[in-house]
Amino acid sequence: MSNEASERTETKAAEQKAAATKVAFIGLGHMGGPMAANLVAAGYPVTGFDVVPAALEAAAEAGVVVADSAAAAAAGADVIITMLPAGKHVFAAFEGEGPGGGLLGAAKPGALFLECSTISVEDARTAHEIVVAGGHRGLDAPVSGGVMGAEAGTLTFMVGGSEDDFATAGPLFEVMGRRIVLCGGPGAGQAAKVCNNMILGVSMIAVSEAFVLGEKLGLTHQALYDVAANASGQCWSLTTNCPVPGPVPTSPANRDYQPGFAGALMAKDLGLAVEALNATGVDAVLGRSAEEIFREFSLHGGSGTDFSGIINTIRAASQGGA
Repeated sequence: MSNEASERTETKAAEQKAAATKVAFIGLGHMGGPMAANLVAAGYPVTGFDVVPAALEAAAEAGVVVADSAAAAAAGADVIITMLPAGKHVFAAFEGEGPGGGLLGAAKPGALFLECSTISVEDARTAHEIVVAGGHRGLDAPVSGGVMGAEAGTLTFMVGGSEDDFATAGPLFEVMGRRIVLCGGPGAGQAAKVCNNMILGVSMIAVSEAFVLGEKLGLTHQALYDVAANASGQCWSLTTNCPVPGPVPTSPANRDYQPGFAGALMAKDLGLAVEALNATGVDAVLGRSAEEIFREFSLHGGSGTDFSGIINTIRAASQGGA
C-alpha cells in the first residue's frame, strides 16, 4: 500500500472513531465554544450546554447539538468535557445542582470526564475522586493558549491522570490542541497550570515595567522589542502578548486591550497559585506580589481588559517620574 493510500485509510479510521464517540461539552463560553466547534469539525458528535443563551446560540451555529440541561447533554455520552469558571461550579455540575440532575448520574458507566476548567489542585484531586466513586474515569486537563488558541486548535493541555485514560483522550486533545503533556497523576495538570500562570503573571508585569522604563529613557517600543525579543529578556509575554501596540500586530494591545486573557482570569489564577503557595509553604515573593497587583487591577476596571493592560496601570502610577 502506498503512503498516500495508507494515510487515507488512517484518516478514514480516525473519522469513523470520532463519529462513534459521543461527546458532551459543558461550558460553551469564550474557550469552550471554539473547542467544541473544533471537535464538531473533526467529525465528533457533540451535545453541549451552557447557562448563557448567547453561548448556546453560537455553539448551535457551529454544529453543536444544544441540550436544555447539562445532564441532558451528558446522557449516554462517552466523553464529558467541562470548562467552567471555578471548582464550585464543577462540583455542582458533577453532583446535580441545577436542572436535570448531575453529570455523574447522567453519563453512561465508565464514561471519561475531561475536566478542562482552571481550578485549585485540591479541587482537581477531589473532583477525580468523585468521578471515580461514581463509576467513571477522569483526567484534569486545564489549558493554556487563550481564546486565539482555542479557536485555532493550538491549545496546550496539561493533563493529570492515568496513562490509559490519557491515551483514550489523545485523539480529542489533538483536535483541540497542539501540545499535550501528561504531567503526572490526578491533580498534576492543575499543578502545572498554576505554576505556568504564576510565571506568566510575573513576566507580564516585568515586561510592562520594562516598556514604561524604556519610555522614560527615550526608547521607542520597537527598539526595545527588537533587542529584548532577541536577547535574554525574550518570553511569551513579550513576543506573543506584547503589552504595547505595534511590535506584535496580533497582540491585544493593538485592539485596545480586548481579551485575550482577561485580567479577572489572571487574578483568579494567581489566587489559585497563592493558595498552593500557602499550602506548600513556598516562599514566593514575586508570585504573591503579582497576585496583589492583578487583584487590584481586576477590582479597579481591568477585569474585562486583557491582562497585558496592566501596563496602563504601571504607566499611570509612574507619571511622577522624570
